[in-house]
Amino acid sequence: MDTFLQALPLLLLLTLLGSGRVAPAPACLIALTASLPGIATVLPPELTLSRFLASETARAAYLGALPVAILSGGLLFSLVAAPRAGGPVPPSPRRAYLTILAGSFVESVTGFGVGAVVTLGGLRSMGITGVPAGGMAVLSMWLAPWGGLGPGLALGAALAGRPLAETSLVTAIPHSAWLLVAPPVLWSLLRRAGLPVPARERLVQFGLQLALAALVLLGARFLPAETVGLVASGAVLLPALWWFAPPRDAQGWERALSMIGPWALLTLCLLLARSWHAAPAWQPFPGLPALPVTHVAVVLWAVSLLFLAFRADALARLHETLTRMRRPGMAMMLYVLLGRWIAGSGVAAALAHAIAAGLGPLAPYAIPPLGMLGGVVTGSNVGAASAMMPLQASLGIAAGLPPWLAPGLNNSAGSAGASFSFAATALICGLLADGTRPPAIWRAVLPLIIAVPLIGWATVAVLRGLA
Repeated sequence: MDTFLQALPLLLLLTLLGSGRVAPAPACLIALTASLPGIATVLPPELTLSRFLASETARAAYLGALPVAILSGGLLFSLVAAPRAGGPVPPSPRRAYLTILAGSFVESVTGFGVGAVVTLGGLRSMGITGVPAGGMAVLSMWLAPWGGLGPGLALGAALAGRPLAETSLVTAIPHSAWLLVAPPVLWSLLRRAGLPVPARERLVQFGLQLALAALVLLGARFLPAETVGLVASGAVLLPALWWFAPPRDAQGWERALSMIGPWALLTLCLLLARSWHAAPAWQPFPGLPALPVTHVAVVLWAVSLLFLAFRADALARLHETLTRMRRPGMAMMLYVLLGRWIAGSGVAAALAHAIAAGLGPLAPYAIPPLGMLGGVVTGSNVGAASAMMPLQASLGIAAGLPPWLAPGLNNSAGSAGASFSFAATALICGLLADGTRPPAIWRAVLPLIIAVPLIGWATVAVLRGLA
C-alpha cells in the first residue's frame, strides 16, 4: 500500500498529461496534492508533514528560481543580441539541423533549457511551430550531461565519490550511442513539418551527427569534463556553417559576425566566470548549490542588460521577456517543487529500492530506467544526480558492478530523461503558446525515449562482461 501511495503522484501526473486534456501546471498541482499521503509514509516520526513541506518548499523556491533566472536571461539575450534583420528565413532540413546544433552549443554553455529557447526562436523564423518545433527543441538538449559547463556531472561524481573525468567518460559511452538515434527522429519531425529530407541530406546530417558522437567520446577521454559539450558541438557547428553558408562578401561577413559575435562574447564571459573558483557566493540552504556572483544566471543577465542598454526598444524587449516567461516559469517552479518533495522526502529512493528489490539478480538493469526517472521527475541533470546518484552508486556496488559503471549510467540516463521531462516539455509548450501539449511531443520523440533504457541495458551487459 505504501508503494502505491508513493507512486500515485507520478502515475496521476502521467495519466493527466497523457490524456492531453490537462495543461502541465494544473496537472502538477493535482500531483502535488496526491503526493502528500505517500510523503507521510516515509517521513521519520520526529518530522511532521507541515514542517517538511515548509522546509522543502523554501528549498524548491530557491532551486526553481535559478533555472527560471537562467531561462529568462537566455530568452532576453536571444531577443536583444539577435541580428536586427527582419524577414522570415526560408525553411530547409539543413537549416533546421544547424539550428538544433546551435541550440545544443548554447545549452552546453548555459544549461537549463536555454538551448531550447534559442532553437525555438530559429525554428519560428522558418515558420516551423507546433509539435515539430517542440520535438526539435527537445533534440537541442541532446548534450545535457555536459550542459551548463557540467554542474550536474560534477555533483553526481562527488555524490558517488568517483573522479569527475572517469564519470564523464563512462557517461559518454552510452550517450554517444543515444546521439545516433536522434537523426531519424529529426527526419520524422521535419516530414511532419512539410520538409521531407532527401537521401543525400540524410547522409550529410547523419555524418555530422556521427562526428558529434565521436567528438563527445574523444572529448570525454582527453578534455576537462566541463568543456566536452562546448567543444564537441562547436567543433561540428562552426565548420558546418563555414562549409554550407560561407560569407561571400562584406555584407555576408557583417551578418555572420552579428550572429556569432554576441554568443562568442557570452561564451567567453561564462568561461572566464567559471575560472574564478573563489568567487563570493550565497548559500541559504546547506547541501544545496550556492549562488556565486559568477553563476550562469548572473552572467547571462549582466551580458543581456549590457546589450539591452544600447537598444532603443529596451523596455519593450524586457516586457516581452517577462510576458513570455510567465507561463513556462510558473510551470517549471511547480515541477521543481514536485521533484523536491518527492526526492527530499525519500519517496524517490523508496520507490527505487522497491523496484530494485523486486528485480533480484536483474537489479543492475534497473539503473538506466531509474536514472531516466530521476531526470523526468526533477527536470535537470543536477536534480537527477541529487535524487538518484547516492542510491544508484550503492545499488551498483551491491549488484557486483564495477564502482565506476553506475554513476556514468545514471548521469547519461538522468540527463536524457531531463531533456524530455515534465518540466522541460512544459517549458517548451509554454514558449510555443500554440496549444501544443507535452504528450504530443513525447509521442513525436518516442524512439528517443525508448532508446534510453535500451542503450543503458546494452551498456550494462557489455561493460559488466568486460570488467
